[in-house]
Amino acid sequence: EVQLVESGGDSVQAGGSLRLSCTVSPAIFTQMAWYRQASAKECEWVSGIRNDGSEDYAASVKGRFTISQEFAKNTMYLEMNSLRIDDTGVYFCAAADASGIWYGGCGAWGQGTQVTVSA
Repeated sequence: EVQLVESGGDSVQAGGSLRLSCTVSPAIFTQMAWYRQASAKECEWVSGIRNDGSEDYAASVKGRFTISQEFAKNTMYLEMNSLRIDDTGVYFCAAADASGIWYGGCGAWGQGTQVTVSA
């Protein structure tokens, strides 16, 4: 059974930082990604990382967020700096296996982790 568990969300002031974590099992994934969903808005892709270390970012977070993964712990991270009010939302992780099948994403599996940025 595939499991993805997000954590690390919190309430912070604008300009602050947070680090989100996503633990996955089993460890069979070739790429992973973060998504977020603000209240009453569509799911938004935030960032992705492949097992070769290559990274991609949405334009809205590039330069502020950093994605990384720690294979030994089956965990992916999202370091978020210079947080803005429009970063507020529930953050979800997703992972793709070697066949390209994706698991997780907005509201698909778990509850995600809530990030709230205030003025």
